[in-house]
Amino acid sequence: MKQTTRRLITSALPYVNNIPHLGNLLQVLSADVFARFCRSRGYETLYVCGTDEYGTATETRAAKEGVSPKALCDHYHAIHEEIYKWFNISFDYFGRTSTPQQTEIVQRIFKEVDAAGYITEKESSQLYCPKCQRFLADRFVEGTCPHCGSKDARGDQCDACQTLLEPTELIDPRCGVCGSTPVVKNTRHLYIDLPKALPMLQTWMEKTSVDGFWAKNAVQVTKSWIRDGLKERCITRDLKWGIPVPKPGYEDKVFYVWFDAPIGYISISKCAKPEEWSSWWHDNEKTRLFQFIGKDNIPFHTVIFPATQLASGENWTMLHHMSSTEYLNYEGGKFSKSHGIGIFGNDVESTGIPADVWRFWMFYNRPEHGDVDFTWKDFQEKVNGELVGNLSNLVNRALTFISRFFDGTLGDGPSDSDLMKQIREREAEITDLLERAEERDALHAIFELSDLGNKVFQETEPWKLRNTDPDRTKTVLRTLVNLIRDLGIMVTPYMPSTSEKLLSMLGLSGQNWDNLGTEAGNVKLGEVSYLFTKLDNAFVDALKVRFSGSQEERAATESASVASDKKNSDKKVNTVNNENTEEKSVAERFAEKVVLKVSKIVEVNKHPEGDFLYILKLDTGEEEPRTIVSSIVAYYKPEELLNKNIVLVSNLKPANFRGVKSYGMLLAASDPNAPEHTTCEVLFADDLAVGTTLCPEGLSNPEGKMFYVKPDHFFAMPLYTKDGVLSVDGKALVSANGQKVTAKKYINGEVG
Repeated sequence: MKQTTRRLITSALPYVNNIPHLGNLLQVLSADVFARFCRSRGYETLYVCGTDEYGTATETRAAKEGVSPKALCDHYHAIHEEIYKWFNISFDYFGRTSTPQQTEIVQRIFKEVDAAGYITEKESSQLYCPKCQRFLADRFVEGTCPHCGSKDARGDQCDACQTLLEPTELIDPRCGVCGSTPVVKNTRHLYIDLPKALPMLQTWMEKTSVDGFWAKNAVQVTKSWIRDGLKERCITRDLKWGIPVPKPGYEDKVFYVWFDAPIGYISISKCAKPEEWSSWWHDNEKTRLFQFIGKDNIPFHTVIFPATQLASGENWTMLHHMSSTEYLNYEGGKFSKSHGIGIFGNDVESTGIPADVWRFWMFYNRPEHGDVDFTWKDFQEKVNGELVGNLSNLVNRALTFISRFFDGTLGDGPSDSDLMKQIREREAEITDLLERAEERDALHAIFELSDLGNKVFQETEPWKLRNTDPDRTKTVLRTLVNLIRDLGIMVTPYMPSTSEKLLSMLGLSGQNWDNLGTEAGNVKLGEVSYLFTKLDNAFVDALKVRFSGSQEERAATESASVASDKKNSDKKVNTVNNENTEEKSVAERFAEKVVLKVSKIVEVNKHPEGDFLYILKLDTGEEEPRTIVSSIVAYYKPEELLNKNIVLVSNLKPANFRGVKSYGMLLAASDPNAPEHTTCEVLFADDLAVGTTLCPEGLSNPEGKMFYVKPDHFFAMPLYTKDGVLSVDGKALVSANGQKVTAKKYINGEVG
């Protein structure tokens, strides 16, 4: 059924200068679920998002890295796009705020707001860093919050108590760039007069409270802002990277990012639909604006942006539904881009766990009513219990039974009317929940329906019933096929790839929300397979260790491992020869512990349980072939690996990768300046004979049996390429006759 209203959907614009973590991904994923649901329901839908690129953070980071702000934005915009593509997010358009369209619309709106009398000019005291010789924008002043005492407050907001601040309010302020103590200097800026805009803002809010619906935290935060009294809000900054202020006397200033960023939803829509964008943004009668954000961004979307729209005098499409989540935390602490704490988008991809599994957990635990803590234990329990033990179990047991005993088809006939009535009632409730974007509760209800199907299958015992009442057996199974088809439709917004796989087993395509509760008809089953597989303890434990602590803590752990390994090595040397107290070099310890062997790849297969894993069979020159598992699917096609010689860490302690044991690891180089897991060059050694061993130049492996080296000990002795040559501790790794292994691409890179 074609719906009469249109759905304009936005998710908070991710800030461009970092890699998004799971907490950041919540908003783009939440909006994606709603957009997919709306399309399935027949609504004309436009889902836009993009990177937020202007502001102090970008300008400062670009200066630190010695690149232009535009180059920095280009780099991270591409990373964001790749991560969202992997997560299968169905943007109608993913843009950015550093466009001519953004400049044109922001400046036009400002002029309208200024002409209407809602812009004031003030000379204010602002913090200035004598060392950096610049005024410090809010985000780059740090200090102690005057309200709650948090020592990590920023000049614009305290994350601990959610209070908006002015930089001069902070106790013991410090420059966020260099750490120096700033001084107070006078500067002149423009302000939006929120107190003057309050009457029309309240009138709009009263109407919205009737027509629309906001999340509880959005209502609470907005009411508290108004209750505490709105203040004039500064909308300009002393920066160069941003949209110039089109007002005489302010040519050397740019707009504050929180004045400019929400307008990005409009400019990105213009980029998406150059001829039609205005019909989406100037139609409050037929278009409903749904916005998905985190709770820390609420007042900018419910007060400042709407006040700007209203003050401009244009008939803008205004906020209808605000879906604002609480925080997603990580293992008892907070995700933090600035401190590198948690699982980031490229980390998620590198685990080999399919995107739909991550999407499931994010929505099943979406923090709609309070903060939620991601833990690896809960992740494993939810995946194994619900995805595997519930949904996959129902689909596999029912469809396998039909394939085995009814040749994959049940023929035309009735379904169980009472059970179908119950299913339809529950589906109507799920639809209502999704109309309000209550995605967590809707997904729980979907899995409760799946659980109902499992109970029906178990209680009717079709394996017995088919012998005593074959017609009744078919009736029950037809009903379960209807339910499984409906589950395939309803999980589409949450797990699109899973939905496609499930519906293909039924031989169905082109299904949408209108098909719910109808008869699936005489389906002919295709190949039936498991939708998901269990996450075993060893695999999850390894991931927990891998992503424990922050990036700084991981680096410290590696350093400690080096020190510990060095200490143990020294102790071993002294035990063997008390007279030899000389400290051994990393290269000497490498030769004692690690065996590198040239091996030939003779077989390449995709891992059945890991999208990013190859299972490689190797000829190492030994009697039996060797099997290893390698996460290089994203970088190499099978034909690019087959019959190639590689360098194998042949005595690395065996590890289990999703049910397949790996007896070693191949060496590959990467760009040390690129984000982790985004670059890879396998070090091919086709000029060296199979079985050749490599050692640091001037050294050799000890005679006799070499024992396994533990992964943490191996990675504590970092390998790298120097001018293309594989090296360790300043020494090239060479064969007995001096042959070297070289990289072609990352000639000065990291190796692992």
